[in-house]
Amino acid sequence: MDFYDTRIIKSVSTSIILDNGEIREISNNFSSGGAVRVLDAGSWGFVSLDGLHDNLDSAISSAGKLAESARNRSPRNPIHLAPIKEPSLQDLPIIKEKPQDIPIEDKVKLLLEIEKNAKMEGIQSTNAMYSESLINVKYSSSEGLDCEYSLTRLGFAISAIAQSEGIYQIGRESRFGVMGFELFKMHDAFELAQKAANTAKELLLAKTPKAGTYPVILDQELAGVFIHEAVGHAVEADHVLEGNSILSGKIGEQIASPLITVYDDPSLHEYGYYPFDDEGAQSKRTTLIRKGVLKSYIHSRETAGKLGGESRNSRAQGYARPVIRMSNTFIAAGEMKFDEMLMELKDGIYLEGSRGGQVNPGEGVFQFNAERGFIVKNGELTTSLRDVSLSGNTLEILNNVSAVGNDLELNSGRCGKAGQLVPVSDGAPHVLVNRAMVGGSG
Repeated sequence: MDFYDTRIIKSVSTSIILDNGEIREISNNFSSGGAVRVLDAGSWGFVSLDGLHDNLDSAISSAGKLAESARNRSPRNPIHLAPIKEPSLQDLPIIKEKPQDIPIEDKVKLLLEIEKNAKMEGIQSTNAMYSESLINVKYSSSEGLDCEYSLTRLGFAISAIAQSEGIYQIGRESRFGVMGFELFKMHDAFELAQKAANTAKELLLAKTPKAGTYPVILDQELAGVFIHEAVGHAVEADHVLEGNSILSGKIGEQIASPLITVYDDPSLHEYGYYPFDDEGAQSKRTTLIRKGVLKSYIHSRETAGKLGGESRNSRAQGYARPVIRMSNTFIAAGEMKFDEMLMELKDGIYLEGSRGGQVNPGEGVFQFNAERGFIVKNGELTTSLRDVSLSGNTLEILNNVSAVGNDLELNSGRCGKAGQLVPVSDGAPHVLVNRAMVGGSG
């Protein structure tokens, strides 16, 4: 046995789901468990504990036997883990209003009021959800690391569906953060509910675009999703080592417009925040791209040991095995104002919001659905568009960026990989791309 580490995780979570003004679910969930890894030469053994009744020493022994068995069956080259220091817990988020201190009845009442604000004329159905969690993570390793943190995450989402002549459109707004109930003082949830409803109604009247290649402006949310999906997954070092990244072997190369700088930063108090990762490595900003040049991948201790670089992006959902994951990933702000960008675009398409999509980091191709769009004529937003998508080649889009806005915003969500979901944020300012494929009615 060359190395072992353990994570003990305890969490308390509450969720409320409303459907058309009716309470569909109120749940409280208490969980405790652990995860144990053992490294033996080039093989890992992993054991998870649901509940902490099991003895941690026996779990380490079990994981050790699994690692030894794997080593004997299929010997591999020894794994060198990049060194890390004991993390210093500083600048932790301060919770001003503990959600645990607020009665569940008050939370339900607030959520009902939020949903009511989306129930305007022309809206067929509404849905609202609230979630909070308090998690405590204790990490220790055979190298002597022993560290612990507690973190509160909280947020809400509201969606509204409008229907006309058999066509349905949805508007959705959400806000999540590493904070307490003060989130509702920072964001006007009632206004956001009305915005979701108005978006759904406006989309019913929107046109579908003619498919083709256009100059486009991406709003902060869509540009953030692009940088997360198309670039972020391609800089995950496990993908690089598996040969499943278009950015493999490109460190130090110009891969994007000089206007593009991209960071991944788990130390920011955004939804993807953590004080140290699930291998005990201190959270710290990584520069992925600087002025168009690829500077770094994101790493676990194993991949940093193989490729060089610093480990700070090993994350797990609950008691699962840690894998390389993004945290808060974003394009740095530029200097141009949005109005100036519209004038620069002159004639093209403005794309807003995100409704998901897909990306192949190995081939560098992607397709994302925007929430809505607008035809831009002479620098003015004109016809509203729906069912609009953006697709293309990651490197082409990055190199076709001709302006970056000064209005950086981050949006929260969850990222899926290896069957696990973890909280992340992604963001960008407005971004002007000279040529991009926009899909529509064709």
